[in-house]
Amino acid sequence: MSPAKRLRARMAETGLVHIMAAHSPLSALLAEEAGFDGLWASGFELSALYGLPDMSLISMTQHLDMLRAIAGRTTLPIVADIDTGYGNAINVIQAVTEYERAGASAVVIEDKTFPKVTSLAADGRQELLRIEEFQGKIEAAITTRRNADFFVIARAEALIAGLGEVEALRRAQAYTEAGADLILIHSKKKDPSEIESFSRAWTGSVPLVIVPNAYPDLDAKRVKMLRNVRMMIYGNYGIRASATAMQETFRQIIADGGVQNVHKDILPVEEIFRLQNMQEFKAAEARFLR
Repeated sequence: MSPAKRLRARMAETGLVHIMAAHSPLSALLAEEAGFDGLWASGFELSALYGLPDMSLISMTQHLDMLRAIAGRTTLPIVADIDTGYGNAINVIQAVTEYERAGASAVVIEDKTFPKVTSLAADGRQELLRIEEFQGKIEAAITTRRNADFFVIARAEALIAGLGEVEALRRAQAYTEAGADLILIHSKKKDPSEIESFSRAWTGSVPLVIVPNAYPDLDAKRVKMLRNVRMMIYGNYGIRASATAMQETFRQIIADGGVQNVHKDILPVEEIFRLQNMQEFKAAEARFLR
């Protein structure tokens, strides 16, 4: 069974899948061990890993290289964040071809203009495409995919752009008519009221995806009560947790003038060896190197 088919089966079985953002093979391994249903190949997290803002500065090639590396070290389905699809519908055709070949089980395409600005940036430029143009992108993606189980997820940014629920519903319906398998609806309000209101108003034929970064109180129990959300993506927690730990550890080392205090609070190097499959490589070395 392909990872994409497993993701669909898991969604049907549980009603709600939990997808953790990953920016490296190591973060993917940790997410898999923790028990997540899939991985979010996050543009935001990869941009942050490079020390850059999430403003279409990371290329498709860079993102694909990391996705391939992640796919090589995990069995989890991967949902790829491909921003605006790297251009128009022709670019989307190339992107879907390459991401499916690289090991993705789904792509999420957002209806902003290129280059985009991350949705949660205060006062960020949030310009949306014409509905008809974005429908063309979704249709191009659907036509291009080779595996019918591969998800094409349309991300509607009308709430992010401040255009309101009516416009968000109108766009989501149009993207469904274009063939989208799921609709990702996003908000930057600090509470989940916009998302819950949209969910209650949504009568479309496809389920919803949410990314509860700005509204963390919207937990799985509350989401299941909405009845039409099938996927929760935890969009930037991996990179934020990593940065928190490094920031605290590095500052402590400078403050202490050494590692005498921090060494006991971080993973032992043996745990890193385990995650690296050190024993497997040592066994291969012993067997084959003469």
